[in-house]
Amino acid sequence: MVNMLRSRLLHAALVPVVVVVVTLITVFLNVRLDDLKAAHQQRGTLLLRQLALGSEYGVFSGNQASLQAVALEIRKHPDVRGVAVFDASGALLVTAGAWAATNYSQVAQAAAASAVHERGVKTLTAAIAAHKVSLEDVFYGGLTGMPGQAVAQGYVALEFSDDSHQALAHQLLFWSVALGLLGIALAWLIADRLSRRVMRPVFRVSQRIAQIGAGDFTVQPPSTAPDPLAALQLGLNAMAQQLRMGRDALEQRVAQVTQELRLKKEEAELATAAKSRFLAAASHDLRQPTHALGMLIARLGQLPMNDSVRDVVRNVALAVKATQDLLDALLDVSRFDAGAVEVNVQPVNLALLLAQVEFNLAASAQAKGLRLHVRPGPQWVLSDAVLLQRMVMNLAHNAVRYTERGTVLLACRPVGGGQRVRIDVLDSGIGISPAHQTRIFQEFYQVANAQRDRSYGLGLGLSIVDRGARLLGHAVELRSAPGCGTRFSITVPIAAPPVPGDDRTQERWREDDHKRYHHDHDHDHDHDHAPLCARVLVIEDDALSLNALETLLGSWGCQVRAVPDLPQALQALHGGFAPEMLVSDYRIGEGVNGLDAIASLRALAGFAVPACLISGDAHAELIAAASALKLKLLHKPVRPEQLRLVLRELVDEVVGEVVDEVVGELVGENAP
Repeated sequence: MVNMLRSRLLHAALVPVVVVVVTLITVFLNVRLDDLKAAHQQRGTLLLRQLALGSEYGVFSGNQASLQAVALEIRKHPDVRGVAVFDASGALLVTAGAWAATNYSQVAQAAAASAVHERGVKTLTAAIAAHKVSLEDVFYGGLTGMPGQAVAQGYVALEFSDDSHQALAHQLLFWSVALGLLGIALAWLIADRLSRRVMRPVFRVSQRIAQIGAGDFTVQPPSTAPDPLAALQLGLNAMAQQLRMGRDALEQRVAQVTQELRLKKEEAELATAAKSRFLAAASHDLRQPTHALGMLIARLGQLPMNDSVRDVVRNVALAVKATQDLLDALLDVSRFDAGAVEVNVQPVNLALLLAQVEFNLAASAQAKGLRLHVRPGPQWVLSDAVLLQRMVMNLAHNAVRYTERGTVLLACRPVGGGQRVRIDVLDSGIGISPAHQTRIFQEFYQVANAQRDRSYGLGLGLSIVDRGARLLGHAVELRSAPGCGTRFSITVPIAAPPVPGDDRTQERWREDDHKRYHHDHDHDHDHDHAPLCARVLVIEDDALSLNALETLLGSWGCQVRAVPDLPQALQALHGGFAPEMLVSDYRIGEGVNGLDAIASLRALAGFAVPACLISGDAHAELIAAASALKLKLLHKPVRPEQLRLVLRELVDEVVGEVVDEVVGELVGENAP
């Protein structure tokens, strides 16, 4: 700011000086150049007249030697390039210097036309006049002299150059410009000196303001030098003192508020921890009876009853299933929020994924009379197969649910120059107005379902889609308008197809999901409802859940030994009970969990007994630990059909191991 003011002062001082100097130099140069030009022309005229007078006698007498001497003398003058003398008829008599004309008529024409030769040489001509002098006879009084009459008896010509005139003009221009620049430089030095003296107090004030702005409120002593802004500096000192006092008071207040906020933060953290403990306990305690209730309802449905009782049982089962669905959805959301979702990013076959979604929704779409089309394309993408399938499934399920007639389309198209794939879920449903589009990804928010009708879902599907997309780094887009349908899009990066044989994980996921689909939709298969016929050891510390599991497994044809803790489980093995499967709750007592119990029982049995772990917890450490021990992990509340599916898989493993053992023995016996 100070430099800007100083620059403006310098400009204000220098501009008038420059204008005056340039004006004076211009006027002076014009006047002097005109004077030099006139003087130069006058000198040429005088030399021409001198030549004419000097040549009068020589022409009259015909004395060429005299004429030559006069011509040579005139030629010696500066700027004279050539001299010529002609007689009255125009014939050339003598020349001196460079001369091209041979008669006076040529010279006269050049002079009349004011011809200018190269190097700025002009031709000047004049006539040689013979003067008659009137004589006065002193002896005759009253007679006076009569003026002479000139008679032309020859001509002279002179070639006169402008070199000296141009040299003087250049020299004059150089010195004028030099003096002008010197004057401007002197004016700049004086203006700079004055601007420094003028701006020094302003600079001190500006520096003081900058210090105050930086937080330096130190009171500075006033300057001893004459200062026109001394009063302003005193005012700044007073302001700095007031600001320092205000800052000290503000710091004290901030420290006090910070201490209060720290205490409130600690209280909030304690409350959050208490809430987390309460929610964890409440979640576990709520899952326990819901889990047991599901098992008991499943067992109750197997008992003989009349139609009215069966209707009541069916309604109770639907209510329990709705509660279990809510707990499962809340569990998914809580797992996302707690960061407990395990992500396994690998190449995913979109054709396989969308075919599975189509298979899962085909019955629902057909029941509503909707056309369900899938255009997967051959793309492989980089994502988590389970999470991506869940996201697409939620979007497609909503499309089928909110579309009354028309079509639901699942399609893939390359975008981003072929580097990404956009998975589109389109429907011809009711559409979503812009007022709702920013809120539909919130938990429990549903458009046109203020009554919370459970047939429209729980309002958590899109929230799970949003959380999964943020976890995987995929972009989710929405385009919709009321009455024009809806398009949800998930953009996923392209991946190279895996080496043949490396996609077994996704194939296994597809097969498992296929089985779960059949059981979740109550498809009757003779194999699924066949007796399990296996010895099962159940460990469950909750008496109600323990009794429900024992009763339900017994109804499936299992030989069940149900115990509440690990010591009794070990005692059962020591007593001769040889389990073919283990079913254990995760929380079974102080200091011991289901993982420890299964490891201890396997160690005592001498082999890895097929086992299933049931837990109300969903943190990533538990999932990783169960996977490391090759355990089937089920989250409470467990649906009976889901438990039966897992036990059927464990039975198949046991049968497979027995068959392998028998085959091995037979091969050994028949070996030579």
